[in-house]
Amino acid sequence: MRLRALLDTDALGLKLLGGEDELDRTVRGVMTTDLRDPSRYLSGGELVLTGLAWRRDAADSDPFVHLLVQNGVVALAAGEAELGDVPEDLVVACARHRLPLFAVHESVAFATITEHVVRQVSGERAGDLAAVVDRHRRMMTSGPAGGGPDVVLDLLGSDLDLRALVLSPTGRLIAGPKGAGPALPADVCAKLAAEYLSAARTGRRGPHRLTLGSTTYSLFPIRSSGRSPQASRDVRETVLSDWLLAVEADAGDWPEERLDLLQGVTQLIAVERDRRDAARTVRRRLAQEVLELVQTGAAPAEIAARLRVAAPVLLPGLGAAPHWQVVVARVEWDGAETEAGPIAQSLLEEILVDPLATGTEPSDRIAVAHSGDEAIALVPLPAVSAEHDGSEAGILADALLDSIRDPLSAGLDDDGRVTLGVSAAVHSAEGLRGALEEARHARRVAAARTGRVCAAGHQELASHVLLLPFVPDDVRRAFTARLLDPLRDYDQRHRAELIPTLEAFLECDGSWTRCATRLHLHVNTLRYRVGRIEQLTSRDLSRLEDKLDFFLALRMS
Repeated sequence: MRLRALLDTDALGLKLLGGEDELDRTVRGVMTTDLRDPSRYLSGGELVLTGLAWRRDAADSDPFVHLLVQNGVVALAAGEAELGDVPEDLVVACARHRLPLFAVHESVAFATITEHVVRQVSGERAGDLAAVVDRHRRMMTSGPAGGGPDVVLDLLGSDLDLRALVLSPTGRLIAGPKGAGPALPADVCAKLAAEYLSAARTGRRGPHRLTLGSTTYSLFPIRSSGRSPQASRDVRETVLSDWLLAVEADAGDWPEERLDLLQGVTQLIAVERDRRDAARTVRRRLAQEVLELVQTGAAPAEIAARLRVAAPVLLPGLGAAPHWQVVVARVEWDGAETEAGPIAQSLLEEILVDPLATGTEPSDRIAVAHSGDEAIALVPLPAVSAEHDGSEAGILADALLDSIRDPLSAGLDDDGRVTLGVSAAVHSAEGLRGALEEARHARRVAAARTGRVCAAGHQELASHVLLLPFVPDDVRRAFTARLLDPLRDYDQRHRAELIPTLEAFLECDGSWTRCATRLHLHVNTLRYRVGRIEQLTSRDLSRLEDKLDFFLALRMS
């Protein structure tokens, strides 16, 4: 608003004492102060209200006015309640520095002026932002909005003084306004996501509100730009994939115009969401192609060739071939006829992202396909992971769901389940079939537990479990294949006799001398073969546990 408009409002009781030529200045805010130096609290564009408590004598006026002008204040309004007429030295100082000066009648409270200015400024900013949103809407028909969610949130902050965040359904921060204070703690984001998902499952109309401490948040859904709120036959088809806009304000008494404005903001962000999903198409296709080759029993060389194509896309700039892990997820709803595969695919892409990662594309090293009702992720691990034992490298099932269990449980309510299984890391195409079976069996272990969100890892398919009679034969076969198939394939290609060497080494209780004698080998040759076995399987034959696993695998084969 303009300074001139303040004089046109009789209820404010303002009298102009100087600066008539400056009345077209724009007021962007209001501040009340009696500090001698209020610089740290000024950002520019303010109308400053003061009761003059900072003034001890005439010499104080000029330094005070000088500080205001330096910090971009557009006008000063001095109250008459304490000192009566505004001192002449202040009038002179304001004239010297070309700062408009108003006198505030003693019958008018500063709060009245503040409320009027804030209401007028907010209304004008809302109109400006509405125009911006409308312009971006029109741009959508011919091209992308551009700038990403952060630009839209910065507009909310600068034009409406609203701090807002975009969160994933698991509570991960997608975008937030720049320079708007410290980021929200992860547990607060998780609570916001949980509240939104819980409210969405009940069918309550948004925005949903939640108060945490002294802050009230209003939660708005961000749906695909091509889908209306009624487009989905069942909320369960989308509740675990929708983003949400969390605004630090209570929207309960907002007028329809402002609610419509926020709806336009969510539509802008939805365009960026759709672009992100489109960018995932290549990775999804790569995962689907590899999965089909693995499931149809394609030759390892063919699978390896496909992996070489996938690696530069998933790990750009990586020189060495990575290791791989397989994660299998399933979403199940009681009595629902929803297509669960795509739901699980979208959810698994989110679950596998580092909870501390921000932005719209942190999952650019994850490829997820879906087959039937399950989603299958092919997760590449940097070559450095190869230095570790398979039980230590990569994704750990125990930690996978720790930070997102509460939001997901809220979205699943009392009729849904998410179960995941995680394989050990494998170093080549030969091990992928065993890794896939291992992840599927681990998921079945998770499904046998209680709870809405469960995960299990390959460690829980330990060798001693295989001795139990209720374990299915296919579990045993998967265990055996993961350990021995890389050795069999290597023997077939190189005639290295790694399997016979392994059998002899175990029968000799790990004695290098006795084993070398039995095989008629030099000890150094034996050490080379054992080293190759350990390299191919990521196991250590000096460890009792790994010796026992190999022993069982050989007996069951």
